[in-house]
Amino acid sequence: MLRHVVHGGQAVTGRPPLTPQLGRTRVMAILRSADATGLPAVARALAEGGITCLEVTLTTPGALDALAAVRDELGPGVAVGAGTVITTGQARDALAAGAEFLVAPAVDTDVIRCSTERSIPFYPGAWTPTEVSIAWRAGAAAVKLFPASTGGPAHLRQLRAPLPDVPLVAVGGVGVDHAADYLDAGALAVGIGSPLLRGADRNPAAENLQSLAERARALLDAIRATSRHQEVGP
Repeated sequence: MLRHVVHGGQAVTGRPPLTPQLGRTRVMAILRSADATGLPAVARALAEGGITCLEVTLTTPGALDALAAVRDELGPGVAVGAGTVITTGQARDALAAGAEFLVAPAVDTDVIRCSTERSIPFYPGAWTPTEVSIAWRAGAAAVKLFPASTGGPAHLRQLRAPLPDVPLVAVGGVGVDHAADYLDAGALAVGIGSPLLRGADRNPAAENLQSLAERARALLDAIRATSRHQEVGP
């Protein structure tokens, strides 16, 4: 169900609800690679490990084909979205390929509206209180704090104080061992890429994929053990 949003004093598009898989697991795996060939195998391993919210970045050659293949193979239990979506054209192309959510490194209200008008959750990147506020008022489902590691959990905690109603997803330099720190600081979720994949996308051998699935399970266990852990959304 879309939620009413006011932007610039006027009613605009509704706010799509949070991606259910992100709310349940509190982690988004970021699939970015120089070659999309290994991404379907990586996505399977992540899903086997329990991570069911997957972002395929558009900076990966062949990203949209890989996104469509992963979504078709893994089915509705796994949410597959597109990342690094910075133009309305990219947003439309990603949605045509079957993206179930969109992620960006910055705030562009036109791109946010392109997604939310189609009832698709959008997670734009922001770092300052002004950027976070603009993204939220434009209809973001949650705001991606990026790059999170620049200010660390302390910066996220400071943003949450005056903006307690804005859900933040910490992304950028977040390591597997630091995810719990961001959730304890008030993050809704974390997004993790290379520290989680550790090259499995480049070398999807069976042992590397098994290790990836085990890291996914360990990450989810650490998240469940945080003081602020609870499932969000439906």
